[in-house]
Amino acid sequence: MAIELRTPHLLHVVPTFVPAGLEMRTVHLIAGFGSDLRHSILSMDGRTDAADRLPPGAPVRFIPSPPKAGSLRTSIRLRHILQEEKPDLVLTYNWGAFDALLAARSLGLHRVLHHEDGFNADESHALKRRRVLARRAMLPWVPRVVVPSQRLFDMATQLWKVPADQIRLIRNGIRLDVFNRSDGGPALRQELGIPEDALVVGTVGHMRAEKNHLRLLEACAALPADLRVHVLIVGDGDERARLEERAVRPDLAGRVHLAGYRPDPQRFFRAMDVFAITSDTEQMPVCLLEAMASCLPVVSTDVGDIRTVLPAEQEPWLVPLDRHAGAFAQRLGELARTPALRRQLGERNRRQVEERFSFDTMLAAYREIYHEVLCLPERSGLPAEGEAVGVW
Repeated sequence: MAIELRTPHLLHVVPTFVPAGLEMRTVHLIAGFGSDLRHSILSMDGRTDAADRLPPGAPVRFIPSPPKAGSLRTSIRLRHILQEEKPDLVLTYNWGAFDALLAARSLGLHRVLHHEDGFNADESHALKRRRVLARRAMLPWVPRVVVPSQRLFDMATQLWKVPADQIRLIRNGIRLDVFNRSDGGPALRQELGIPEDALVVGTVGHMRAEKNHLRLLEACAALPADLRVHVLIVGDGDERARLEERAVRPDLAGRVHLAGYRPDPQRFFRAMDVFAITSDTEQMPVCLLEAMASCLPVVSTDVGDIRTVLPAEQEPWLVPLDRHAGAFAQRLGELARTPALRRQLGERNRRQVEERFSFDTMLAAYREIYHEVLCLPERSGLPAEGEAVGVW
């Protein structure tokens, strides 16, 4: 009997599908694989805001999320979804998709790939013991675990006891050709009401508590008025109301621009002079790579793998997490007063991304790991008679 190859079906179970780091990486990977794979996405909180970033005609469908319930009931519902969908590869992301791992294990599925990308506000300062124990119990069973940072790799091996040969460190990468060097973005500044001669400190990212955008506002409020600093924040989320409340106080009034979610963040980088990350927790943020590709100097909290992503010349502008907003303001002030230094750091950042963080390198690494797991023997059964999963 002839064996008909079919396109592998990947089921992605994500905590949410808003336009943020891991979600946008998934969007770009789906675009990069094109018709080689077909995808189903199950967003556990039901949000699919990032769907409009998928390329037209992408082989993607969305599965309704199960009703909110305890882990056991949710896992039972996810078990039914897995039985109905019969995916060739199950991909789970972060703690918010852990119930899907339980469901996959209960079915004896073996073609499973779990991603750990970082932590939310409830674990930004300390990990929850129950979750540590759950990861110790579950992750060593998963054939492959993917992490984007060395810090997470070390955590997986040392804290969660995952064998090192089951973990793949795949650093994030971006398409450089869509990011141009910062040129002040005069047209955009005019559109946003930012003076042409202002010094714009900007950031891009979902407004979640762990991103601590409030720290950025406090730091900029502490800068001398003669520096004419304006703040540009691109993104949206639950913290927006708090930021709006802080932005209208006299020391910042008229100088904070909340642009909301934008599908074209690259043009906003062009309007910035300095890029800032004030997060309490990060691993390897994509927005950092995008800012570097835009030739922007960076001031950041010293969290995750940010220190290893940036070139050595940027080290003085990494602020320890235990310092107050005044320390961050001091670093911003140093760059605000020295345009030549900003240009020098920005050019060095661009070269760093060109040399180490290309999208093609990341895509090739994910292609390899998908192929590797798809080729594992499936413990729960074989594809239907007369069919075989296509691998490349």
